[in-house]
Amino acid sequence: MRAFRRLIDAIEAEGSAALVTLAQVEGSSPREAGARMVVRPSGGFHGTVGGGALEWAALEAAQAALRTGRGPAERRSLALGPELGQCCGGRVEWRVETFDARDLDDLSPLAIAESAGAARIRAHLRPDGRVERALTSGSGVAGRLSRRAGEGEWSEPLGTSARVVFLFGAGHVGRALALALAPLPFAVRWIDSRRDALPTHAPASVALIHSSEPAGELAAAPDGALIAVMTHSHALDLEIVAAALAAGRFGFVGLIGSSTKRARFLSQMRAAGLSEAALAHLVCPIGAPVLKSKDPAVIAAATAVQLLSVSETLGAEGGRAAGDPSRHRASEKAHA
Repeated sequence: MRAFRRLIDAIEAEGSAALVTLAQVEGSSPREAGARMVVRPSGGFHGTVGGGALEWAALEAAQAALRTGRGPAERRSLALGPELGQCCGGRVEWRVETFDARDLDDLSPLAIAESAGAARIRAHLRPDGRVERALTSGSGVAGRLSRRAGEGEWSEPLGTSARVVFLFGAGHVGRALALALAPLPFAVRWIDSRRDALPTHAPASVALIHSSEPAGELAAAPDGALIAVMTHSHALDLEIVAAALAAGRFGFVGLIGSSTKRARFLSQMRAAGLSEAALAHLVCPIGAPVLKSKDPAVIAAATAVQLLSVSETLGAEGGRAAGDPSRHRASEKAHA
């Protein structure tokens, strides 16, 4: 969630907003430290700090702070079991901050940096009890404060680290997958050679790319990007997949299709000179194997689960996913 953008939107719409942050977590908790929720005076909210009794209590605290008006940050520590009746057994400490139009100039550079990609900020409590934040060096946007971390200061994430996905094809499954990936930690570049196939609007995390040479778009893909290929043309699928495998630098190269399509593509790419090591990275069919339906939305859900798993593995291993395609391959059924 882009918390600072949400804060600005709420202030501009309703005059004020509150930010609830899980500042510290000990033991078992439904969310990790740093989880945030933006609360509006009208009762609307964005994000989550864990749901259940914890979130309900946090919403009540945020609404109470908004009724009091802009003031010092409020902290509260709760034992989830004894105080909230939750079985998690841990303890959380939340911080509630209130904002109004006086804070827009300070929130704006944070929102800009947030939209540009993941970064970190330094924060500290001012003498008046309010939190002051500064962008760390190299974030590309000047912050209000520039200082080294010290006593009474802490680091916060700015935005969510998003794995880049190059999605080729705007057919039924491509559309379903773009929507499935939109709320997840991915930055999607959705590419099609047919201008009319792409929608006129897309979620903020999805960039619409019309390209007469889709395979050429791979040159701009970062190392470790995830490649999902499902165009309207088998010849175009082959061109894109061959280029992605030949590059040897992507975390996932997935192709929609059956085991027959996989065998045919491997034969053609082998004849074109691609190595067995490169070919081993082709994932086809795609999608989590536990789901058997051929409905586009179900295929998209299965593929989203698969991409989340691959992305998590890449994050843990710090590089390209392991070459055994069986780790990511669905059952041998036709998806095309």
